[in-house]
Amino acid sequence: MNLLIYNAIVVTLDEKDNLLNPGYIFINENRISEVGKGTPPSKFFDQSERVINAQHKLVMPGLINAHTHAAMSLFRGLADDLSLENWLKNFIFPAEKQFVNRDFVYWGTLLAGWEMIKTGTTCIADGYFFEDMAIEACKVLGLRGIFAQGILDYPTPDVLDPAETFNNAENFLKKWQGSDLIIPALFAHSPYTCSKKTLKRAKKLTEEYKTFLFIHTAETRWEVEEIKRHYGITPIIYLHRLGILNKRTILIHVNWISEEEFSILADTGVAVVHCPESNLKLAAGLCPVSKLLSKGIPVILGTDSAASNNNLNLFQEMDTMAKVHKGFFLNPSIMPTRTVIKMATNIPAKVFDLNIGQIKKSALADIVIINLKHPSLFPFYDPHSLIVYTPKEAET
Repeated sequence: MNLLIYNAIVVTLDEKDNLLNPGYIFINENRISEVGKGTPPSKFFDQSERVINAQHKLVMPGLINAHTHAAMSLFRGLADDLSLENWLKNFIFPAEKQFVNRDFVYWGTLLAGWEMIKTGTTCIADGYFFEDMAIEACKVLGLRGIFAQGILDYPTPDVLDPAETFNNAENFLKKWQGSDLIIPALFAHSPYTCSKKTLKRAKKLTEEYKTFLFIHTAETRWEVEEIKRHYGITPIIYLHRLGILNKRTILIHVNWISEEEFSILADTGVAVVHCPESNLKLAAGLCPVSKLLSKGIPVILGTDSAASNNNLNLFQEMDTMAKVHKGFFLNPSIMPTRTVIKMATNIPAKVFDLNIGQIKKSALADIVIINLKHPSLFPFYDPHSLIVYTPKEAET
């Protein structure tokens, strides 16, 4: 189907950060065929099965939620105002043991996907159990995603015998490799729930399948001290010495990091996912995003789960991120809006090697439309400010 969107404020986020006001986008099937400023040529009207007059609307690339556990939307509000260790060990792990099954993951992911689509997300990086069911739910919704099958050293809801963990993981990678909208990957929960052998085997398997390995890393001070107690070194150095770190390794959180570890991350090419609202709620710490970016380390934005956030709204995550870093570092110019937006669009698209995150010719048409007819979105001065700092919903 051909689709024409015209008379819009188009925030392209392309290499030149072009703003087209008014602008138009001509889409052929799932790909952007033409982008331009002003009135579109009449041929695009003639060739389009659907035409959208986007007057008083802003069009931008869809957001990429670089870390979530979508099915955990069904645990939203289960346990609040706790440390990560208390929250996990006394509430989440027992609840998962009791409730998580194939249906739980399917319906929980449907709920989460609905919320994310309503708030501008068109691509997710999800890590959990029964990821086959998360994929089936996202296929219904039309969400693009990197889906990472969970790996731990003890029985999980979908693999009761830990000896079968890697058979299950490899079958998952084989099943979904090459699928439309789907990149299968693996999620090794953390250095404190996965042994050296498990981490190395997970990395070996993802390298064989040329896909991504996600790991919660250096999330809390407790984790850092726990790894030091067992191995005499900090988590990032530990993973580096195991040979885990490269450009297909995605480290989630990274709130506690030494000077030596900044260099390791820069040299190995890993990406870091920042989840500010979850980290604030659990009092886990704050990722040094500005310093990571200054050293050329890609930092991308995620919500984490609705059980620890408690929302999956990436627009709200951008707002929180921009403000908390300014306040914490007493620097009003840190985390400018353009940088924050790129962390939810351009940068993760590059990390995951996806042709999205920009509105330009030949890119995939993962776009969202924001209706500006709302009191909180008026008056309109700077589109980047509006995207980051004002409450909104999106039409995807």
